[in-house]
Amino acid sequence: MQQQSNGSWYTARLRVRYQESDQMGVVYHANYLNWFEIGRTEMIRQMGYTYRKMEEQGLLLPVTGLDVKYHKPARYDDDIVIFTRIAAFSGLRLNYEYDIRRMTPDLNEQIDVGQRVWSSEESLPGERLVTGSTQHVWVNGDWKPVRLDKAASELYSALEKVWLSGKG
Repeated sequence: MQQQSNGSWYTARLRVRYQESDQMGVVYHANYLNWFEIGRTEMIRQMGYTYRKMEEQGLLLPVTGLDVKYHKPARYDDDIVIFTRIAAFSGLRLNYEYDIRRMTPDLNEQIDVGQRVWSSEESLPGERLVTGSTQHVWVNGDWKPVRLDKAASELYSALEKVWLSGKG
């Protein structure tokens, strides 16, 4: 059974690059999917793990579902923070939630990206641009489902700890 949580938010920062925007200076909609991936890989890194290490252990985490809601457009040269958290977790599945926000210079001084974790009770800073979620399943190199708690108990424990930290 999949367990649900409002976990803690991890952060990753980027500045919108010219090639990510169109002639109007607006970010092309598919780029947000890349930003979701940046958010989840940096979250795993901040937890002390890497996708490379997972792959070396024979684990893959393909996307099986995706939801996106566009609130406002990001624009060329905007300072963006990607907030990422675990939305649901089990030995077989892992779901992430994202909240992409535009920062202003005064907010930049308050945010220690990559260092500070935001609790689920805190209001996130910045102007909301895009929200979404991705659903994933753990598989091996042959794309057969695997139970993370059996295949990589250290990673399972790290994810469980982060997931439980958000339970109130």
